[in-house]
Amino acid sequence: MAELKTASAESTAARVKADIAADDLSAQVAALREDLSRLTDSVRALGQGAKSVVSDEASLMTERLRDKVREEPLMALAVTAGVAYLFGLLSRR
Repeated sequence: MAELKTASAESTAARVKADIAADDLSAQVAALREDLSRLTDSVRALGQGAKSVVSDEASLMTERLRDKVREEPLMALAVTAGVAYLFGLLSRR
């Protein structure tokens, strides 16, 4: 009879430990989800910032190129012809 009570007490203690472990695991999973959500928001904000910087830089480079072509149209035409010729040579291979 004493052995049955001891086994029952051990079984109850094991269930309590399992319940505590399950609750702890659930709390950890919730914390990980929250951390992942914050990380996702941070990455999204970083991506938007990078997109803005790249867009601004591309606009600036485009404007510089337009100005250069207006200043030296013959040089721009010669460079374009040279690049087209190189592409033509590479496409034959």
